[in-house]
Amino acid sequence: MTLRKSDLYGSLWKSCDELRGGMDASQYKDYILTLLFVKYVSDKAKTDRNSLIEVPVGGSFDDMVALKGDKEIGDKLNKIIARLAEANDLQRVIDQADFNDEEKLGRGKEMQDRLSKLVAIFADLDFRGSRAEGDDLLGDAYEYLMRHFATESGKSKGQFYTPAEVSRILAKVVGIGPDTKQDHTVYDPTCGSGSLLLKVADEAPRGITIYGQEKDNATWALSKMNMILHGNADAEIEKGDTITSPEFLDGSQLRTFDFAVANPPFSVKSWSSGLENDYGRFEFGRPPEKNGDYAFLLHILKSLKSTGKAAVILPHGVLFRGNAEATIRKELVRRGYIKGIIGLPSNLFYGTGIPACIVILDKENAQARSGVFMIDASKGFMKDGPKNRLRSQDIHKIVDVFNKQTEIARYSSMVPFAEIDDPKNDYNLNIPRYIDSSAPEDIQDLHAHLEGGIPERDIDALAPYWDAFPSLRSTLFKPNRPGYVDLAIDITRVQQTILDSEEFKSFAEAVRHKVDNWFMDHRLALKNLSSDTKPNALIATLGDDLLERFKAAPLLDAYDVYEQLMTYWHSTMHDDIFLLMNDGWVNAAKPRKAIEDKDRKLAEVPDLVIGSGKSATKYKMDLVPPELIVAHYFGDEQTRADALKATAEETSRAIEEYIEEHGVEDGQLSEAMDDGKVIKSLAISRLKEAKRERSDPDEVKGLERLLELYAEESWAKKAVKDAQSALDLATLRKCGELNEADIQQLVLEDKWHASIAAGVGSEVNALTLALVVRIQELGERYAETVDELDEQLRSLEIKVAAHLVDMGLE
Repeated sequence: MTLRKSDLYGSLWKSCDELRGGMDASQYKDYILTLLFVKYVSDKAKTDRNSLIEVPVGGSFDDMVALKGDKEIGDKLNKIIARLAEANDLQRVIDQADFNDEEKLGRGKEMQDRLSKLVAIFADLDFRGSRAEGDDLLGDAYEYLMRHFATESGKSKGQFYTPAEVSRILAKVVGIGPDTKQDHTVYDPTCGSGSLLLKVADEAPRGITIYGQEKDNATWALSKMNMILHGNADAEIEKGDTITSPEFLDGSQLRTFDFAVANPPFSVKSWSSGLENDYGRFEFGRPPEKNGDYAFLLHILKSLKSTGKAAVILPHGVLFRGNAEATIRKELVRRGYIKGIIGLPSNLFYGTGIPACIVILDKENAQARSGVFMIDASKGFMKDGPKNRLRSQDIHKIVDVFNKQTEIARYSSMVPFAEIDDPKNDYNLNIPRYIDSSAPEDIQDLHAHLEGGIPERDIDALAPYWDAFPSLRSTLFKPNRPGYVDLAIDITRVQQTILDSEEFKSFAEAVRHKVDNWFMDHRLALKNLSSDTKPNALIATLGDDLLERFKAAPLLDAYDVYEQLMTYWHSTMHDDIFLLMNDGWVNAAKPRKAIEDKDRKLAEVPDLVIGSGKSATKYKMDLVPPELIVAHYFGDEQTRADALKATAEETSRAIEEYIEEHGVEDGQLSEAMDDGKVIKSLAISRLKEAKRERSDPDEVKGLERLLELYAEESWAKKAVKDAQSALDLATLRKCGELNEADIQQLVLEDKWHASIAAGVGSEVNALTLALVVRIQELGERYAETVDELDEQLRSLEIKVAAHLVDMGLE
């Protein structure tokens, strides 16, 4: 049985993290990624004789596995890696981590156990079938680990990784796509671990030639490994400071490329230290000595061919800072080199929390350019632990809007050069100057507060709702006076009135039909999943089609609908498809034993437990959860089990109420209490004693009733347990009886289709709730006039004065 990807990665990270000890994640990543590299190339060599990496005798992962428990495991691991490095000219690339470092890995038995367990973790992975297409096991595992390492490394050491979501935006807006040729070139002068370059390469289905340079030695080695791991072993990744010692030269000039992408370090103060040759990069002005942002931008511009294009991540300061930077910015704009600017949310990056922007450069037809296209995407994100993160909908919207140059109020605008050149702006490119992304102000109406009524302009602002539900406005509101209306119904009935509206029901039904028709059009492709399926291409097709179908729909934001699909894809559907690609419908649906690994503390929460105690068997049902089988085949049994559960809960409540009534001091149950609580064993012994002593009949009667209730509760709980056990056993047996058609029905319709439809339905509910909340807010705001409030105040003052007189105070 194949484990779901998310379970596999979760186990991998938790296992590695537990073995880290006191080591910083920025150091620990070198050990983990080196082992991942050796494991991958060893597996590939077994199935691909033409593999670019030679795995020599004594230099494979199998040799590492043979060392588990060896007292000299650290030193011997180093020697295995050295053999592999020497055979492939990868010295100082894959041998950066010292596996015999006692300060980091412990001494003697501690190192022996830690490294043995670490090797065992990777032994469970199998990359022999990895296709390295960005949607394979290796690519996703690597991405998962890199994100966690960057998060754990903190501000000072997270620069080696550009978040995948931001990388995808740069790759898609820079102009690379299906028409890109294999001999086209892409360059990253500050490539870090190479993640940004690889995301760009993913956008070129025919391939693209990769060049990169990285200053930090360990990160450079990481990038070299990364390229090999992802099938780009021929990528040229050089080491050194790009500004002072650029490695890509044609004679005495910088080499030029078709495309460039970069996430350079922000505002480097020592960028010019050791600079002897500027290679003509600073023809528009020299960047300030204490800030290197424009040094990188100008280097990239100079490194582009005459039709070259680039996308660069920079701090917002480059858009508005003065002096030398203002002079450079003015020249870049006047020459038409800046095609666009995209403002991103704050706290996206691991090296800094400040907001950044993407500057898109384009030399092609620069002189014919008449403006700069700007996007303010600062408000589109989700919280993800300590960082913010772009959602799928945010990425898609940014890319769509930029590539189509679509102007959207409070989001995007083509800003003409005439406006940028205006003296009031003076080539300041700060996005808020040109795009006001703030929400419209909610204005309080003084006349409405004085005379009553809801301002009609506030109702007009809800026009999209009235366009979708034409008669609903007249149902909810009635005229007051010119420019003002009143609620025509009680404020508490607003929500139900909207839900009962035939127009709303028709709207909700139309949304359901759109989702149903979309799913049916893709059902065959989902049914025919195979090992050749490309998940990334599949979800791109599904997502783009769903987005297109809802773009013309009233009220709903098509990107919100798209996000519902993508959220479900990332949480569930991607895992399901991975299982189906590897195991097929029947095998993927089979229950598997839940992992119970006490040493690594990675035990899974089982979906079904058959039996009890130590003899219990725990199962995981990854593809077809037990609740799906129960809902489809055992509805009556579940209803009975629910009824028994309700009875048991009612009995428990009856006991609580009885104790609350009679457990007071000197009550019928007072002698059965300890520390303010009734104890069942005390109640039993006290009843025997009371009967023997012929105590108060009421006490005997009370104790007998309490024990009767306890007996009823015990019976009810046993009935629930027996019913649930029978239902679980029936579910497990039914799972073994399902054929391929049964499984497809459960997964395609009851799971995927139903879940996505429910997600989109939640968007309908959310916009309905937003309308209800706004109407209730307006109704309550202007429900009472100032005169009415004054009258209430005078009435209350009179009452207070009367009470004071009654109390003898004047």
